[in-house]
Amino acid sequence: MKKKSGKGKEKKLKRKEEQAKISAAQLIVDAANNVDDLMKPLSPFTKYDRNGLKVSIKCIKICDMNKDDFDWAFQLTKTNMQVLYEKSSWGWNDKKKHEEMSEDNAWYLIAADENGKSVGLSHFRFDLDNDVEVLYCYEIQLDKSVRNRGLGKFLMQILQLLAHRYKMKKVMVTVFKDNEKAMDFFTKLLKFENDETSPRYYDPLNPEDYCYEILSRPVSKSSS
Repeated sequence: MKKKSGKGKEKKLKRKEEQAKISAAQLIVDAANNVDDLMKPLSPFTKYDRNGLKVSIKCIKICDMNKDDFDWAFQLTKTNMQVLYEKSSWGWNDKKKHEEMSEDNAWYLIAADENGKSVGLSHFRFDLDNDVEVLYCYEIQLDKSVRNRGLGKFLMQILQLLAHRYKMKKVMVTVFKDNEKAMDFFTKLLKFENDETSPRYYDPLNPEDYCYEILSRPVSKSSS
């Protein structure tokens, strides 16, 4: 009698292992999204006092965000990004952007000055990307009155620490190729690199078809 091949069993076992890995990653993401106070372990980072700028920073999930805060966040993002979107193949659409920013798992860091005026934000999410648990930074936006004073870098540092604290593998961001300031900010200042999911890797023969790059930075095991 012909001996049955073991390849089928190997493939089945591999699929089970991959599914178990994805399930474990999803549990990590779900656990992060169910935390009541993400910043509790990072209380020293709720204040920023450098370069003549003093702000307080809160972290809030979309379901707990009041309308005034959300409307401000949307308007700041629109003010800063609409032109870049319109120059790209994506175009700008108020409704689509509003839906993206109000998605159920959206989190926000909001920085407010000494007078209580909101001056900066980051919209981020804990999610699976290519079956890997990640913190994805959707937006980091600053009012023009507080730019070039280190606040953007500080907000990204908080995201890196949150990613480490809640066991994500990396921090990710999508950046328009034409947004030179943002590309320099992430690649030169923060040492982000092109992610394996970026178009330059999954479609290397047609880079001109894409108006963006996907960048990432691994979460350091030594972060604290």
